[in-house]
Amino acid sequence: MRTWILGAACMAMAGLAACSNSTRAPQGPGVCYHVVQDGEEVRFNVLAEDVESIEFCAARLEEMRLNFLRLGGSTQQVAGAYQGQFIFIERAGVYFGQTLEGGRFFALARTGDGRLAIPGVIQREPAPEAAD
Repeated sequence: MRTWILGAACMAMAGLAACSNSTRAPQGPGVCYHVVQDGEEVRFNVLAEDVESIEFCAARLEEMRLNFLRLGGSTQQVAGAYQGQFIFIERAGVYFGQTLEGGRFFALARTGDGRLAIPGVIQREPAPEAAD
């Protein structure tokens, strides 16, 4: 019985240790980072300083992504970090997350012409009313 309890406690501690190994973003105030994953190594390259908010950092990352595409690059997805949050630029829009490996939440949507906007601000044309 004691062995079973000791084994269960060890398994629980191992599970908690595995959760703590998630990659965290730097906390530098106002610094926007481009995140590069090379295998298991993660590098944080300073993209801009004195950035006002996470949305402006996302805009700088999108600008960098578009400039690389204009130069002949093929990278469609970019990751960044701002004040402890991760930013993920993807085809559908921008997502934020607390860790690099964890869950993400939707923050900015792409408009019809590819620009980024807050999802609630996007207005769609109303459907035409049917004639009676």
